[in-house]
Formats: sequence, structure tokens, C-alpha cells
Amino acid sequence: MKTDKLIDALVADHAPRGKPLRWALAAALLAGGLVSFAFFLATLGVRADIEPALGTWRFDLKVGLVLLALGLAFSLCIVLSRPVAPAQPGRLLLPLAALAVLAVAIELSVLPSVSWSNRLVGSNAMVCLVAIPALAIVPLAAVLAILRAGAPASPALAGGAAGLLAAAAAAALYAFHCFDDSPLFVVTWYALAALPVIALGAVVGHRLLRW
Repeated sequence: MKTDKLIDALVADHAPRGKPLRWALAAALLAGGLVSFAFFLATLGVRADIEPALGTWRFDLKVGLVLLALGLAFSLCIVLSRPVAPAQPGRLLLPLAALAVLAVAIELSVLPSVSWSNRLVGSNAMVCLVAIPALAIVPLAAVLAILRAGAPASPALAGGAAGLLAAAAAAALYAFHCFDDSPLFVVTWYALAALPVIALGAVVGHRLLRW
């Protein structure tokens, strides 16, 4: 059997029955996200000043960043679920990096330098570091369960992408509780909070997603 036919056969054998992997992954993320949403409402809740916050460019940019991360991480999971992955899959995240750099540059240009450190540290950095990983656990488990039906060339990379997707979903929820809207805070602390979820996904994926 030729290599390409063998790969096609393996993918077909691992594909979720009755639905493409993309839709199964979306359904799993939604299911995990609903559990996290219930946990979010029970423990954190939406910030009290959400209505005026919705009219500010910093809050809108924060939500835009996490939603872009969510969409790109979803695409990355799909790409890395295949037996032949692109040479540099990380390039899919370049739009997110570009928007993050632009957001930070705008913030630095409109704020006096004496206020940079205060905006960077914010008021609830420790809450961010705990809340995002906690909210990401169930979505991560759901996404990894679906990725087992794929045939990833690198189980660890696919698991890491699952971690990024789960962390982005958690950040999308946490953004509506967080009072720190500065891009300096968001780019720094949201990214730091995502790292343990990505690492956990990579470790579990290395074991769970082998084929």
C-alpha cells in the first residue's frame, strides 16, 4: 500500500463516526465551555461595571484578543490532528502575535511612562493566574477526548494546541470578570496563565494521543 493511501486509511479509521473532526471538536469545546461557564458564574461572576466597560476600546480589544486566540487555536488543533502537519504550524498564531504587539504599542503611546508599571501589574494578577487554568480544565479534557479520534503527527504538539484552545476559552470567560483591561496586563498575565494549561495539554497529549 502506498504511503498516502496508508495515511488516508489511518485517518479514516480514527475519524469520528458520522461527523467531521471539526464539528466534533466544536461540540466538545462548547460542552466543556458550558461547564466552565456555570463554574464561572458560581465563583467569579461578571464584573459589576460591565455596561460602561463595553463602551471602552481597551475592554473591546481585550475581548478581541481572546476571541482571536480562540479561533486560531481551534484551527491549530485541526491542523495538528492530522498525520502530516505543516512544517511550522506556529505560523497560524502570527495574527494573534501581531495584534498583541499592536495593542501594547498603542497602550504605551497613549499612557505616560510613569503609569506603565501600574497598568502592567493591575489589581488581580494572582486571580488571573488561578482562574484561567481552573476554567480551562473541563474544556481541555473535552478537546483531548475528541483529538484521540484523530491521528496527530506529534501527540505532544496536538496536546499543547488543545491546551491553548482550552486556555483561550477560559480567558474568554474570565475577561468578563477581570477589571484590568490594559493590553499590558492582558498580554502579560493572560499569556502566563495559559502556559500551565498548554504544558499540561502537551504532557497528557503525548501519552493520550498516540496512534
